[in-house]
Amino acid sequence: MSKSDSAPNDTKLETRKNANNVKDNGKDPKSANKTDVRWLISVFITTFILSIVFSFISTNSITKLSIFPAILILLLVVLIGIVFDIIGVAVTVANENEFHARASKRISGSKTSVKLIRNSSKVANFCADIVGDICGVLSGAISALIAIKITEKLNLTFNLQFIISAMVASLTVTGKAFGKNIAKKNATKIVHKVAIILNKLHLNLD
Repeated sequence: MSKSDSAPNDTKLETRKNANNVKDNGKDPKSANKTDVRWLISVFITTFILSIVFSFISTNSITKLSIFPAILILLLVVLIGIVFDIIGVAVTVANENEFHARASKRISGSKTSVKLIRNSSKVANFCADIVGDICGVLSGAISALIAIKITEKLNLTFNLQFIISAMVASLTVTGKAFGKNIAKKNATKIVHKVAIILNKLHLNLD
C-alpha cells in the first residue's frame, strides 16, 4: 500500500482516537467553558472581598499601633504571602501517584492530597495569585504607614516610603525564590500537611 493510500486511514484513526478521548474524559467543551467562567467570577469576587476586608483591618489597626508592632504585622503579611506561594508551587510539582499508594493504606490526608493535585491550577491560582497579590497590596499599604510614622517620630525631612517599599519588595521576592526551592524538594510533605489541615478544618474541595 502506498503512502497516499495510508494517509486517509491514519486520519480516520486519529479522528477516532480524539473522539474516544472526548468520551473518556466525559467533559463537554461547553460545560468546561462554563466552569472556567464561574471560576473566574468566583476569583474576582473572592479577591475583591478579601482585599477590602484585610485592607480595612490592617490599615485601621496599624494607624493605632506604634512602629515596632506595625513592623511585626508587616513581616507577618510578607511571610503569609511566601507560605502560600510555597503551597502553590508544591501542589503543581507534587506526584499524585505517591498519594494513591498512601490512600490504599488509608493514611490520613491522602485523598485530600489527590484532590489538591488534581485541582493544582485552581489551588496555585488561589495561593500564589489571590493570596499572594493581596499580601503584596497590604504590605505596600502597611509599609507606607510605617514610613509616615517613622518620618513623624524622627522629624525627618525626606520620605522613607521608597526605601521601605524597596526593602519589603526585596524581602518578598527573595523569600519566594527561596520558598520555591523548598517547595520543589518537599512537595509531597507540604501537600500532605496542607491536606491534613484542610481535613481538620472540615474544608471540602469538591
